[in-house]
Amino acid sequence: MSRHHVHLSTDIATARNVGKRRGRPVIFAVDAAAMHAAGYNFYCTENRVWLVDRVPPEYLVEV
Repeated sequence: MSRHHVHLSTDIATARNVGKRRGRPVIFAVDAAAMHAAGYNFYCTENRVWLVDRVPPEYLVEV
């Protein structure tokens, strides 16, 4: 894939709609607070999409 960041949604409905663009979506909750406390940097784009370089599996829970 050509993406350089993980794209994050702030709610499940948006994540589901974006995920449907490429087939059947799988939605994960990200413990962003723990990631931020561990030093990961998040970026917010002009269209309010949150980005992060990567999300290690220990910060994920399938919804």
